[in-house]
Amino acid sequence: MNTSIAVTGGSGSFAAAVLPLLLERYDRVALLSRNWIKQRELRSQIDSPKIRWFIADVRDLPRLKRAFDGVDMVLHAAALKDVVSCEYNPREAFATNTVGSQNVVDAAIDCGVRRCVLISTDKAVAATTTYGKSKALAESLFVQGNAYAHQTRFSVVRYGNCLGSSGSVVPLWRDQSRSGEITLTDERMTRFWMTLDQAVHFVLDCTDVAYGGEIFIPKLKACFLSELARVIAPDASVRVTGLRPGEKLHELLVSEEESGHTLDCGDSFVVLPEFREWGGEIAYEGAVMARGAYSSLLAEKIPPEGLAEMLEGS
Repeated sequence: MNTSIAVTGGSGSFAAAVLPLLLERYDRVALLSRNWIKQRELRSQIDSPKIRWFIADVRDLPRLKRAFDGVDMVLHAAALKDVVSCEYNPREAFATNTVGSQNVVDAAIDCGVRRCVLISTDKAVAATTTYGKSKALAESLFVQGNAYAHQTRFSVVRYGNCLGSSGSVVPLWRDQSRSGEITLTDERMTRFWMTLDQAVHFVLDCTDVAYGGEIFIPKLKACFLSELARVIAPDASVRVTGLRPGEKLHELLVSEEESGHTLDCGDSFVVLPEFREWGGEIAYEGAVMARGAYSSLLAEKIPPEGLAEMLEGS
């Protein structure tokens, strides 16, 4: 039986990292991206008769339906992710991150896609920025999308920052280090971190077991950004610039309110939907997590040597 998958944000860091694995698993891979330059660059690195290259925007519902025709699985990774850009352009963030996600839900249902997974972010938890708020709404749209679907099952994967991704602070600090000075908003700041390879495998593992309606969250270690800065640029001076509007000192992957309906499944958490009009079973081995938020401040910290090892592959 032929199998096929579509990936929105198909020229981004996640898509480039997951593509080799998808080519092993699926007979056809549709990559959707509105950035034709990055798509051309990716095509020069990895080309295969299995890949269908779509110039497409998640804001364009008819185009999504064309791309999803005959597709079994969708990974929705397209988003406007730069916090400052989203803050300055909230309408655009809403149009892509929120309305675009609703379009993905509608197209998946109309095309009979079996499973559809949203790639989300820790910034969606107790959101304080336009980016986080737009992704929090996207999560809600995906979870409740199950109530409108007869065949399609929607789930969410939420994780923290990825070393090596295009939106990471790592390439910025590497560039700044050449001048002998790097910028840091606050020395107390902590963030969750994982590698792109870890993110890719976690997403695919969750896709294999999803019932629909869950939010999957990996248990991650965190670090103080000041420690990461020292590992990246040990000889550079650090100029503290202060928190940007809406920026948090520490990120959450599970809020205190969510913890009451979140399962601790060992290496991950699974946030169960509170409103399940679509019925069906969701069965995971795990106990309800201890009440309280899962915060980058309280999470186990990555030692400097661990950060250096993670950076080697980024």
